[in-house]
Amino acid sequence: MLLEKGALTSDWMPAFKAVPRDAFVPDRLWPGTAGGNRQGEVIDRNTDPARWWGKVYSDVPLTTQWDDGAHPGTTKGRSPTSSNSMPKMVFSMLDALSVGRGNRVLDIGTGTGWNAALLSYRLGPDNVVTVEVDPSVAEEARRRLAAVGLNPLSVVGDGAQGYPDGAPYDRIIATCGISTVPYEWVEQAAEGAVIVAPWGPPYGGQGVARLRVGEDGVAMGQFVMSSAFMRLRDQRDTFPPTDAFPGASNWPSTASRRTTTLSPDDMGSWHHMFTLGVQVPDLFCRVEWRRAGAYRLWLLDMGRTSWATADFEPGRGEFEVAEYGPRHLWAEAEAVLSWWREHGEPGFARYGLTVAPRGQRVWLDHPDNPGTGAGAVAA
Repeated sequence: MLLEKGALTSDWMPAFKAVPRDAFVPDRLWPGTAGGNRQGEVIDRNTDPARWWGKVYSDVPLTTQWDDGAHPGTTKGRSPTSSNSMPKMVFSMLDALSVGRGNRVLDIGTGTGWNAALLSYRLGPDNVVTVEVDPSVAEEARRRLAAVGLNPLSVVGDGAQGYPDGAPYDRIIATCGISTVPYEWVEQAAEGAVIVAPWGPPYGGQGVARLRVGEDGVAMGQFVMSSAFMRLRDQRDTFPPTDAFPGASNWPSTASRRTTTLSPDDMGSWHHMFTLGVQVPDLFCRVEWRRAGAYRLWLLDMGRTSWATADFEPGRGEFEVAEYGPRHLWAEAEAVLSWWREHGEPGFARYGLTVAPRGQRVWLDHPDNPGTGAGAVAA
């Protein structure tokens, strides 16, 4: 299946066969869906082994921890905080990493340990350092790694800090989402090193960035695929509640009202979300679900000054909009979508990222392109 999808290349086949996924999945798991993070109900290997094996060898992500371990039992918690990533994503990112004999690799986000095991088998455990912030998750990963005879250096710590004692690294890979590339990773990378990491703004989808580190201490490269990873704990977003915004609790309050042809459904497209999040970096959203597929989409700013809503109903071509505050957030979203269409509806492959000591910047088509509409993002 992975060979047919083009995700598993021949050079990773020996590692794939030698390091089975089932060796790095606990007895209880919550399967997700390909291309998303919606978790199904718990599956227990001890009570339903056939379903467990079926999900482990399906191309889906598997949640293995909720709420940093504070939520025990078999029910879903509030937020998934550790997982075994879908195999297609695992091997696509490893392919983008382009490892070679003798490469030294820093693996950020050990999780269940499968990624570290695959790298250790391919390069040798002495060439792999894996960092995990959660001590209990790290300990379980160490146990599983030892069980298959692979013992890379396993560090408990903040992945945003990397691991300077093991530097320099020829390759750095993160299996957690970030909104800012920690410059410590660039500092710990050798000249010419490759960094592969899922990057995305608070609003919108993530894209896996493949960066090359130059002699000037600048890392630069393009996005190679979409992704949906849990955030690096150091960079988790904290969004203010809707009722903290003026006028929101008694919607529509004194909001200005109009209609729009921009469907709220368009705002859920991966490329639209990514583009909007880059160009309006302080934006976030919430959804109020209603009957028969209808919903209200809220756009809000992190400064708690403004909000906008758009009401979606299936089959309609115009949608009711309310905007409140000094900013007109729905109008900002319309302008970004117009920009996206004017530039040929770019996908991830046309976007790139530059990371320098004083900050980072997303660009379109070329690093020197001044017309992206995408502002610098502070490091």
